[in-house]
Amino acid sequence: MTETGNAIILSDDEAGHAELLWQLRARPDIEFIDNLAGQRAALLKLTPEPTEDILAESPHWIYFPWRRSVLAMLGPRAFRRLRLDRNRNLITLDEQNRLGELRIGVVGLSVGHVIAHTLAAQGICGELRLTDFDDLELSNLNRVPATVFDEGHNKAIVAARRIAELDPYLPVRAETSGLTPETIDAFLDGLDIVVEVCDSLDTKVLLREAARARHIPVLMATSDRGLIDVERFDLDPARPILHGLLGDVQTAGLAGLTSADKVPHVLGILDAGQLSARMAASLCEVGETLSTWPQLAGEVTLGASLITEAVRRIGLGENLPSGRVRIDIGAEMAHSTDPYSAQQDHADEVIPDLDQGEFASVPAVMAAAATRAPSGGNAQPWQIETGRDSLTARIDPARTTMMDVEFRGSAVALGAAVFNARVAAASRGHGTEVTVTGGGERSPLEAVVSLSGAADPELAALYAPMLDRATNRHRGSGNEISPHVADLLRAKASHFGVRLHLLTARSEIEAGASVLAAADRLRYLTPTLHAEMFSELWWPGDPAPEYGIDVRGLELPASDLAVLDVLRRADVMAQLARWDAGGVLGTDTRDRVVAGSALAVVSFDGGTLADYARAGEAVEAVWITAQLHGLAVQPVSPAFLYAHDDNELASLTPTFTGELRSLQYTFRKLIGAEPQEAQALVLRFTEAPPPSVRSRRQSPPRQTVSP
Repeated sequence: MTETGNAIILSDDEAGHAELLWQLRARPDIEFIDNLAGQRAALLKLTPEPTEDILAESPHWIYFPWRRSVLAMLGPRAFRRLRLDRNRNLITLDEQNRLGELRIGVVGLSVGHVIAHTLAAQGICGELRLTDFDDLELSNLNRVPATVFDEGHNKAIVAARRIAELDPYLPVRAETSGLTPETIDAFLDGLDIVVEVCDSLDTKVLLREAARARHIPVLMATSDRGLIDVERFDLDPARPILHGLLGDVQTAGLAGLTSADKVPHVLGILDAGQLSARMAASLCEVGETLSTWPQLAGEVTLGASLITEAVRRIGLGENLPSGRVRIDIGAEMAHSTDPYSAQQDHADEVIPDLDQGEFASVPAVMAAAATRAPSGGNAQPWQIETGRDSLTARIDPARTTMMDVEFRGSAVALGAAVFNARVAAASRGHGTEVTVTGGGERSPLEAVVSLSGAADPELAALYAPMLDRATNRHRGSGNEISPHVADLLRAKASHFGVRLHLLTARSEIEAGASVLAAADRLRYLTPTLHAEMFSELWWPGDPAPEYGIDVRGLELPASDLAVLDVLRRADVMAQLARWDAGGVLGTDTRDRVVAGSALAVVSFDGGTLADYARAGEAVEAVWITAQLHGLAVQPVSPAFLYAHDDNELASLTPTFTGELRSLQYTFRKLIGAEPQEAQALVLRFTEAPPPSVRSRRQSPPRQTVSP
């Protein structure tokens, strides 16, 4: 009786099938297994939910003669959707469908068994053709994932059966006569890719000559140091077979060689200088102390992984030129990194707090205070100089970013620095006058804070709280802000001629959180904004900069800190952008805002840099006052904050301009902004423990210059 490697697919509603099913049920040696209810339940849980036609697909009975078993199974489309769901999005549904049309041949079913099974498991083929004339022996089980029950059966049949038990709907044709000049045409006809992993040198040559004539790419795994061979005859049909490494050897001259006689040719194909020492030494022993060259299951499995990736690339039209790829696991193992040691090296590293110290003059105190001001990403986008009785602060154009549209964010930071300088002067008994000018050659905005008159006691009282002001990213609690504190904060903003919009109702906070989360997603998915965002961060062990944000200040648990290593990768963000995915990118922002007590938005009439600087003074005053009354404060400003029109929105994110415009509109509507209003900053208020670390600052100027 001819052996079969295929399962038999049966349906209750087909007459011929119903008869066979009746006969099988009547046999005491046949077991019927029905897990269909569990399969259907799992199918319904998939996200996104399968389409109606898949859900309505009729199931089948699958008969495995060699198992004497009949299994109830979802229909082919539902089965494939459920079985391959865990591939997403390493392989998308669209890619899975495209790859599911590939017809692949595998020649040699020792090493080829693992390759064929991996291709089927990953679902990147729509048909497999297997050929091997040899039967499975006990000595093959060091690398072939078969069992002792398979001994004596043809290798192609053994592989086909194992694949049928993985995916009974996948068409698999198992040829037991091997590849010969008489069978090669039928074997190759219609194939998209062929994988060759046989021992016969004449078959290697025969196959490649025929594949080249048909423009079929050939892949080969060598099972040594992770080497795979790629010959793209589909792209270059004039290319010499085996990269010309065999020279002019003819097929007939390679037939019937003993294992020892094959060694010189094998060395030529595999590049003897690149073989592992153990493999090279073993080849010297073939015919002496070894009957044939050795192969290990680990190397065979690695080769199958590499071949599968090569097939995926060819199937999706990704770059894979002719040549060789080597993934040497053994060599990589010798150069492991130790994450534990890296943690221990910096576990006790402490960032020193800023020391106010002793100062030679009041302007020097003002300068030190000015450097304490908040700025986006702790960029400190200012240049500060001191005179005998004044301080000059100007925007530093070199420290701008894409989100700092037209230096508007820098102007807010400059205003905060000016406020701090005024507080410092008041603490030393001096009043101040502020003169703001713009449009100079050195800077788009400049502010001079001059000592003048008597000190303002209210400002002087803010000196110590100003030094304590810090960004606090702890999630905290959502306790309500008292009406008294809310009134104080609004009054503080009003003193500077600006308005403070406070969102305290839970529904308002949640709506604001959704907008801010969506805006953060676009920031991640826009290459320039993403790069700038992560350039602001530094890790323990990095050279300690005077700018940027220590990741420990993000107040993330250790598990979430590890996620940053994924989020900081531009290639990952690019892939999410291509899928229009990445909803999770805004989750942290959403969760933080929802956990807070309020959202505060500082708004003002006007749009000049001087207006933004005035609003920046208000931001700092509100921040210090909020912290003085027990609130933790964190800026959560969205990417659209400083954009005034569509052109500026497009400059931020050309790909997502429409989405950003919609988010800006929704946010302005939420806070009740008037048409003429601009926003200086968005703050999150909550109650939380002190921040773990404080951001570093550039050293205040030590040199006094003439006013």
